[in-house]
Amino acid sequence: MPLPAAKPPDGATLYKQQCGTCHTTDPAEPVRQGPSLAGIVGRPAGKADGFRYSPGFAKADFVWDDARLDAWLSNPQEIIPGAVMAYRQSKPETRAAIIAYLRELN
Repeated sequence: MPLPAAKPPDGATLYKQQCGTCHTTDPAEPVRQGPSLAGIVGRPAGKADGFRYSPGFAKADFVWDDARLDAWLSNPQEIIPGAVMAYRQSKPETRAAIIAYLRELN
């Protein structure tokens, strides 16, 4: 009897596995290595309370939306030169699931 096909991880699981070490989604939690991502969709870049951003972020002049988040997760340094985030996600479906999860939290 063949095993059933594995269900792909959902956005919350992917976020926890790939983003949750450095970022929180609860603004009541202490800031980690990266800023809280609570309310990220629609927030101006570099503007999370309690987080000290890099000089590149200080010059950022855009609002986070799905397209910007997708580009950021693909290659942060291309969006903001000098960004210190080392994470990159090459799979569009993984980026989309994480972004959808973050949008649900708004």
